[in-house]
Amino acid sequence: MTLSAALLELQELTERLRRDCPWDREQTVRTIVPHTVEEAYEVADAAEQGDDAKLLDELGDLLFQVYFLSLLLAERGQGDLERAARGIHSKLVARHPHVFGDVEARTAGRVRENWERIKREDEGREGIFHDVPGNLPALIYARKIQRRAAAAGFEYPDTAGALADLEEELGELKEALTRVGERSGETEPDRAVAGEVGDLLFAAV
Repeated sequence: MTLSAALLELQELTERLRRDCPWDREQTVRTIVPHTVEEAYEVADAAEQGDDAKLLDELGDLLFQVYFLSLLLAERGQGDLERAARGIHSKLVARHPHVFGDVEARTAGRVRENWERIKREDEGREGIFHDVPGNLPALIYARKIQRRAAAAGFEYPDTAGALADLEEELGELKEALTRVGERSGETEPDRAVAGEVGDLLFAAV
């Protein structure tokens, strides 16, 4: 079976399930997305384990999620799988000018710099926090923000600088905890402590 035939069969199966399965008929974008996230984590888990057979299986599960979500969009007249495919094709070509244009990028670092610059221009970002999904897991959110900051030139020149900042944040957390200890009897979480814990976590990431 060719790739195009296999993908067409999956599309036809997705449409049939949406039409004939009571559970699939009830689903919306919001109810399906948690399953999509779960499948993405299972793909990551299989990759980290180095289990190629499991990875192949999980990729199929994730691919079905893409087809199903695209079908839901098509039902609302908001696009379809073809538009999604053409969109990512155009985006990848535009963000690889060193492959499809005359821009030079001989290192992976330079490729990432170009990618972030083009993405910033495309999205019209007003800062490193612009359009970062708020529902990302905390550590992934922090890493995404730090990558944007690094692309904008805000990064430590060496490990010593990062460790110094980590020690500084740890000291500020200790001071906040000391102040809380002096106010015995309070049961509500201290916002200052929570903020310092966040700063420390961000520095550690």
